[in-house]
Formats: sequence, structure tokens, C-alpha cells
Amino acid sequence: MPIFPGQSLTAEPMNAPYENPPEMVEPEDAITYHLDRLIEPDRAEALLDSMELGLDVVTLTEGILRGAVMDGQHSIDVSLIIAPVIHEFIKTTADKAGIDYEEGFPDDSEKRKAVKYQINSIKAKKMIAEYRSNPNKEPEAVSMEVEEVMPEPMDEAPKGLMSRMSKLEGDI
Repeated sequence: MPIFPGQSLTAEPMNAPYENPPEMVEPEDAITYHLDRLIEPDRAEALLDSMELGLDVVTLTEGILRGAVMDGQHSIDVSLIIAPVIHEFIKTTADKAGIDYEEGFPDDSEKRKAVKYQINSIKAKKMIAEYRSNPNKEPEAVSMEVEEVMPEPMDEAPKGLMSRMSKLEGDI
């Protein structure tokens, strides 16, 4: 059903379940509600099937909790409080069933790759600048190991989004 501007002003207020007070306000009650539902055979089978198809635990947890909020079972605040418990229950269920799954948290290795790329990029720019300043000089052997340090700040003034690139920036 499409949503149009001003539609909330023409619809009957308090018509949707999430617009009314939630049925459960205590996190303990919400945990019991969700765990009772997740151990039902049909739901447990659907949960495990979803994980076998590649759905990660974080996405499943968020979907379950959002559905309960939309149905008026509990508030978003209660969802945030109980999310770790539901997450761990889903993981434990998958472990017991012997299912390989993705947890859904971002991988740190991508950030490390980005930092290493920045370090190598700065080293390459320095080498190019040295070569351009003295092209007849014999290049030194370069170690392929990447140091685990943050690059030193450049002495250049900050540039705006639309500023022109220098000759060094255009080469790499």
C-alpha cells in the first residue's frame, strides 16, 4: 500500500497496533514471549532453514523484534534491551543443529585493508616525488611489509570537494 504525503492526517488515529500501548512493557515478559515462540517446531525449522540459506543472525534477530513491535507486542526500547538474549538463543540453536552461519557483525579485516591501502598509497606518493625530484638516482629496495602505524599527516592545506588535483594525486 503506497504512502502519500498527509496520509497520516486522514487515517484514523490509533488504528495500527504499534500506535497503541504495547502488550508487554517488561523485558522479562518479552524474552519469555519470544523464546516460547522460537521453540515452536515450525518456527524453529523456519529459523534454521533461513540460516542455512545464508541469512545472518543479526538480520534474523532484528526481523523478529521489529515484527513484534509492529504487532504491538512490545516497544522498540524493549527490543533493544532483549536483542542480545534473542541473538544468543538463535546462535545456540544453530550451533546445536550443526548449522554454519554468519553472525552478521562487520568484519574488521576490511578496515585493516583500507588502512594498509592508505599507508601504501602515501609511501608510493613519496617514492614518486623522490623519483621526480632526482630521476637519475638509483631506486632503493622497498620492503613489502606494511607497518602497523598510522600515516603521518600531510603538510598540505585541506582542500575542498571541488578543488583541483595536484599532479601527484592524479598519477595514483
